[in-house]
Amino acid sequence: MSTTTQGFRLAGVMGWPVGHSRSPRLHGYWLSRHGIRGAYVPMPVKPENLEQALRALPVLGFAGCNLTVPLKERALSILDEVDPEARRIGSVNTVVVRPDGRLFGRSTDGFGFVENLRDRARQWRPGSGPVAVIGAGGSARAIAAALHQAGETEIRIVNRTRDRAQGLVAELGGPLLACDWAERQEAIRGCHLLVNTTTQGMVGEAPLDLQPSGLAPGAIVTDIVYVPLETALLAAARAAGYHPVDGLGMLLHQARPGFEAWFGVAPVVDAGLREAVLAS
Repeated sequence: MSTTTQGFRLAGVMGWPVGHSRSPRLHGYWLSRHGIRGAYVPMPVKPENLEQALRALPVLGFAGCNLTVPLKERALSILDEVDPEARRIGSVNTVVVRPDGRLFGRSTDGFGFVENLRDRARQWRPGSGPVAVIGAGGSARAIAAALHQAGETEIRIVNRTRDRAQGLVAELGGPLLACDWAERQEAIRGCHLLVNTTTQGMVGEAPLDLQPSGLAPGAIVTDIVYVPLETALLAAARAAGYHPVDGLGMLLHQARPGFEAWFGVAPVVDAGLREAVLAS
């Protein structure tokens, strides 16, 4: 790897702010577990300085980095090469420095979401019924695209602003339908999978104004929020007999492709990793 310095490999996460990121703990666990000489560091980067920061990666010997809010969309116009799926959803969260110094970007959020479902809800069968996705932001775009690719055949986008939901449907196409917020309870009826992609329910945010009721028997309810680990939505789903899946696994699984590209080892998500990240 040309971006290493005397066998020491460097990667990190750029964001503004970035001090809250669990990614250094996550990647640090894998580095230690695999005995890799390297480091993964937080890099506070203001949006207006993103191009300078990204162009400095090969100069400083970095193998690449992750991007978090508010940098994921801005990077698209800076990188030398962008994966078609990332271009389609309009977001990049993983940057890899090519051997010639060129910057390649992709999104692994959708991958992380689907892998978490496969890991924590083994009964999930894509295409066995409709899916409801709450929200129409960047995470919703990545997740809806990944669910379509995984084989889901009807994805209902439920958002407070219908125009934004319709915009997402128009841009992504496929089996997506926009639903009114006022009809949210009817929109989730019969769904075998309910996904909250908003920050509602997170510590410090307003609760999600939605009851997990009327879903298909044994439905899976998942929340991309992981602070708290069990949101009110997941607690209500558990009480109603549905299968709750917390959002921590999405964070852990989305990190796998980047770690492999930067450090040359395909890591696994295990109980030790979950405990290490939760401890942070």
